[in-house]
Amino acid sequence: MSEETNPIVNEELPAESPLKGVRAYKALFPVLIGLGVVAFIFYREFRPEALSFVSWTPSVVLWFLVALLFMFGRDLGYIWRIRILSDKRLSFKQAFRIIMLWEFTSAITPSAIGGTSVAILYVNKEGLSVGRSSAVVMATSFLDELYFLIMFPLLLLIVGPSDLFAIGGETFSWTSTLFLFAALGYAIKAAYVAVLSYGFFVNPRGLKWVLLKLFKLPILRRWKYGAHKAGTEIIQTSAEFRRKPFSYWLKAFWATFLSWTSRYWVVNAILLAFFVVHDHFLIFARQLVMWIMMLVSPTPGGSGFAEYVFSRYLGDFIPVAPENLAAVAIVLALIWRLATYYPYLIIGVFLLPKWMRKHFLSSKKVEA
Repeated sequence: MSEETNPIVNEELPAESPLKGVRAYKALFPVLIGLGVVAFIFYREFRPEALSFVSWTPSVVLWFLVALLFMFGRDLGYIWRIRILSDKRLSFKQAFRIIMLWEFTSAITPSAIGGTSVAILYVNKEGLSVGRSSAVVMATSFLDELYFLIMFPLLLLIVGPSDLFAIGGETFSWTSTLFLFAALGYAIKAAYVAVLSYGFFVNPRGLKWVLLKLFKLPILRRWKYGAHKAGTEIIQTSAEFRRKPFSYWLKAFWATFLSWTSRYWVVNAILLAFFVVHDHFLIFARQLVMWIMMLVSPTPGGSGFAEYVFSRYLGDFIPVAPENLAAVAIVLALIWRLATYYPYLIIGVFLLPKWMRKHFLSSKKVEA
């Protein structure tokens, strides 16, 4: 997107922006939660011989770099997608900033909340109008959840519920805790996609009405003006989305597919760093289910919950003696989080203050 000015002044979100609750120091909370869970489990299960499985050899470093390369593919897919949805009004640099800030916000808020609401502000401050920013962010969320809605039943059909949810040699039950967590997460995603589909492609005015009702709640009332304005522009932008050809949505979905599929191969690379691994597709399938489960985690970025689920749900693929499994699994879970989670905290801590100074403490930007 061009950075040249034009006579149209960039529309501002309400002064009481949700970004007011985002502070770089909050990155400490999920780090402390995650490390606390790791320390507790490791202390409870500690066996000195378990450490022999996780020595940092050149081969381990190589596979860890491969894991980071998969994460790069994930971010590249996100950047590609947001440029498609913005009709390339956002440059690669702007798209990178938005994605990094979005991931940082998601990392310091509970998984069920995520950084979506604040992402609208990030996109708006990079030059798009409030309504178009809202529509772009909602479209990204729609495509993310659509990926899960398609892949989960597909993997359930291909792999089978027993292999997906029966861990440690247990017999599968439709009432197992892991399955119920996954089912609840899937139901939330399905409801969200249904609402967005209705608003985008059937009745955008109805979606605006829902927004206005939602922002009448006491906790959200201070942003009701922004919701009204965003709802009006979503109506206009959704009309534009409905006119988009099928190829437009197909490209955006392929970018989404690249993002999430790349991320799910990270664990495979980490396991290959230490062990001879089989059943790569099953590992991939379990990771997808694990991310659905993390949706219902109340902690920032799924901290603690993610480490626990990783050690329990993927422990079947760690070929060590049962007495060492818990200790080895939790170390691998920490390495996994180092590749998939903590980098966004580090980038966000440095990027957010600079970005806020540019967009809130300097002269107002104009829409390009």
